[in-house]
Amino acid sequence: MSTSSVTGALDAWRGLPALQQPDWADPAELAAVTAALAKQPPLVFAGECDQLKQRLAEVSRGEAFVLQGGDCAETFEGSNADAVRNKLKTLLQMAVVLTYAASVPVVKIGRMAGQFAKPRSKPTESRDGVELPAYRGDAVNGLAFDPASRRNDPRRLMDAYHASAVTLNLCRAFTKGGYADLRQVHAWNQDFVAQSPAGRRYEQLAGEIDRALTFMKACGVHPDEFHSVEFYSSHEALLLEYERALTRIDSLSGRPYDVSGHFLWIGERTRQLDGAHVDFLSRISNPIGVKLGPTTSADDALALIERLNPDNEPGRLTFVTRMGAGRIREALPPLIEKVHGSGAAVAWICDPMHGNTFEAPSGHKTRRVTDVLDEVAGFFEVHRALGTHPGGIHIEFTGDDVTECVGGGHEIVEDDLPQRYETACDPRLNRSQSLDLAFMVAELYRHNA
Repeated sequence: MSTSSVTGALDAWRGLPALQQPDWADPAELAAVTAALAKQPPLVFAGECDQLKQRLAEVSRGEAFVLQGGDCAETFEGSNADAVRNKLKTLLQMAVVLTYAASVPVVKIGRMAGQFAKPRSKPTESRDGVELPAYRGDAVNGLAFDPASRRNDPRRLMDAYHASAVTLNLCRAFTKGGYADLRQVHAWNQDFVAQSPAGRRYEQLAGEIDRALTFMKACGVHPDEFHSVEFYSSHEALLLEYERALTRIDSLSGRPYDVSGHFLWIGERTRQLDGAHVDFLSRISNPIGVKLGPTTSADDALALIERLNPDNEPGRLTFVTRMGAGRIREALPPLIEKVHGSGAAVAWICDPMHGNTFEAPSGHKTRRVTDVLDEVAGFFEVHRALGTHPGGIHIEFTGDDVTECVGGGHEIVEDDLPQRYETACDPRLNRSQSLDLAFMVAELYRHNA
């Protein structure tokens, strides 16, 4: 297919229903911004996307495990060295727990460097009789409840690009420059071990890793490969004008890649087979994911596979299930049975966050850590019963000591929520709760093996 034909096909989504798209304040301004975005350098590269696809193929074969996580909705203000380092530190600590305690290679994917847009249940929000556009993430408008902030401003798309570039540059520096060296396992924990049960448990594991590395060195093995780690970025491909503007034709292969991130996913609200999101992502060469809620049928899953991965390319397609703790044990088995029976090469990941949200009496959206853990446990139970591979977890977390989810080692209760409720959208696990989850997943994985 010629380059012009590929380019034309990439715009086929424009004639299809596109849900969850902002009503932009100025269409001419939107056109100018997307034209400028189309001239910007790529944030990621085709070769990196292909490498991640190979790693996800290993996951689909049962040879590796995905750890994907980060903010519910990133903010421009949070695109700074301290915030990025804290999130990365938490991801690295969780990965170390899983790699060492479960003896499994871990594919590390940040929900970072692009997660600046969110779908919403309603297009507007009302307070005290005032109605304004809903907050759709910093790539669209501002969180403050006033007309200027809530204007759906196309110029924010360029701000999202620059914030993503800053975050990716920081992540690359941290993961390639020695900060992620496995011999730093104690240093990642110095600010955390004394005040957290999960931190103390982690420190014990870090001591075991130290002894293992010392033994390897004594045997003449110098593990220079532990100096850096592979790290990939991901976000929901929600704003189609932004994603299209950052799609390029690779000069080596002639194939289109969305260079806004390595791994892109379609949300539960936008996975319609005849919709714009499915059409657009079917035409790019990145590894992609689809969120599947409890109402998804096995036929829905098979139709998505046929639409998004007709050649059954391993590593191309990941299903991210978000069923809820009370539904996963009954809703997930029919999907896995039919998909596995079809021979489709699909990786399965559990999102235990989005199906377990409720509103506390204070009005704060929150999640119970026990529900999060229970959904993950159900995910592993289903896969164990069917003889299939539980391929990973997809969580919303922060490296900060927030009080957004109730429970965990520190036993945060609903009355604690206002103390440090800092999310721009949905509640996130804090660092201690994230490590609690990592230890439990490691135990489940060992038991499942």
